[in-house]
Amino acid sequence: MEWQRVLMYVDGQLRRVLDPGRHRYRARRTTLVTVDLRPRLLNVPGQELITTDGVSVRVTVTARWQVADPVAYTGAATAPDQFLYAAAQEAVRDRVAGLPLEAALAERSLLSEGLTESVQAAVRELGIEVFDVRVRDLMLPGELRRAAMDVVVARERGRAALEEARAEAAALRSLANTARLLEEHPSLLRLRTLQVAADRQTTLVLDPRAHAD
Repeated sequence: MEWQRVLMYVDGQLRRVLDPGRHRYRARRTTLVTVDLRPRLLNVPGQELITTDGVSVRVTVTARWQVADPVAYTGAATAPDQFLYAAAQEAVRDRVAGLPLEAALAERSLLSEGLTESVQAAVRELGIEVFDVRVRDLMLPGELRRAAMDVVVARERGRAALEEARAEAAALRSLANTARLLEEHPSLLRLRTLQVAADRQTTLVLDPRAHAD
């Protein structure tokens, strides 16, 4: 197929790599090994790792890769996929061990920094090309998750209280400005009174003791 290469061994020795198409060979003396060249996805499930400040976290890693050299891929190791798996584990372990928990939580991209290059260097001789290695999930222990949630709730409550205080301060400033205007211009109070009296649902009480101008 278009995405395959076939290694042709004659009497146990590699003769050539067959491209897609039709080929002739002696079946009794020939062994064919098919290699898939399509991109693959490797998942490294959650593993317990320790940060620099001694906090245990569970990290899940994904890696995108494909076979670049079919000959090296089949001949350099018995199970090259396992070497790739181990290289991804070791790379993320070293990365997490070099970061404090706060930095890892603040910027998740720091966890994936340098992982691709490290894994690629470890499996280059196996005929594997690594495109991307990154941390997909970072899971905290139950106590830390609850503590982090408490911090978020407290932060949001603080923001709500701050906004309420700002609104009250703005309302007080508006009342103060209105009082100053009414004090400087008494006629504005009479105009406002007439506006309120025009509403049929408003009851206006006149105080006969008020002094007439």
